[in-house]
Amino acid sequence: MKRISKLQIPFLLVGFLLVTLTYSCQDKASRPVVQTKSVTAIGATTVTCWGNVPSDPGSAVTARGACWNTKSNPTTSNSKATTTAGTGNFSVAVSGLTMGTKYYIRCYATNKSGTNYGAELTFTTLFEDYNGNTCETVTIGNQIWMTENLKVKNYRAGNAISNATDPTAWSGLTSGAYCIYDNSSANKTTYGSLYNWYAVNDSRNVAPTGWHVATKAEWTTLISYLGGASVAGDILKETGNTHWTGTYAGATNTSGFTALPGGYIASENNAYGFYGLGTSGQWWAADEVDSKNGYSISLSNSSAQVVTANSAKQSGFSIRCVKD
Repeated sequence: MKRISKLQIPFLLVGFLLVTLTYSCQDKASRPVVQTKSVTAIGATTVTCWGNVPSDPGSAVTARGACWNTKSNPTTSNSKATTTAGTGNFSVAVSGLTMGTKYYIRCYATNKSGTNYGAELTFTTLFEDYNGNTCETVTIGNQIWMTENLKVKNYRAGNAISNATDPTAWSGLTSGAYCIYDNSSANKTTYGSLYNWYAVNDSRNVAPTGWHVATKAEWTTLISYLGGASVAGDILKETGNTHWTGTYAGATNTSGFTALPGGYIASENNAYGFYGLGTSGQWWAADEVDSKNGYSISLSNSSAQVVTANSAKQSGFSIRCVKD
């Protein structure tokens, strides 16, 4: 409640005239205290934000919720979602977000004295492909990369990519195809799918909307940012021996890229087959070298080196996408 008090202060002026000045003042209820507690259930376009208004500040809380933006210090003038008024813990379902995007979010509460905000939190929505596979993304320098290899089995508009399960048939392919290493669903879950270069170059686009297969120039930018080809491999690779085999232990994954040894399909000893699971990771660049070859990027379990090479378009390699 507002309280009005009056102060009567006598003043003696020149000429011995005594006047009394009366001041009125009022106590205003303060704006509510609000806490931003956490962000959970992060999806491709949705999250849940949790907050708390610990107590009634003397004036009823008439609105509360969460506001967010792609820039710091969001307010209720930006995107917002509301929940029931009052005090105590609350949650807000946030939807309509853009996948693979970093957001700033904070809770708010309003009473008749105004709106107050909780601390700001950040989160990044997941990447989601046509088939509903999701993964996290990571910002490295000025680039945003997927942290997993592509798993999609359809082009952007829904057209199916040919599933060529027999690696001996890959030598004759001249159109887009994919396969899973050893045709094992467990390998797909961990390492993603292997694609030939024709799938990379297909006009129907193997990358989901808002993303594209990394070009040679973008791989070069990434490698340079991480210190150059002689050392960047260790910074890109997942640590430990859960997936990378062998005794080499230099990997740090400080980039957050989490490169895995998903192997490849290629011709060795004049025979196309599955090779390199656990010891080698191979990724396509989107660029063509010539009519027979495309650029590829490779990492091995025995070196910190990143190798850029020319590879036959019929080879089956992993794909990493970069945000447009």
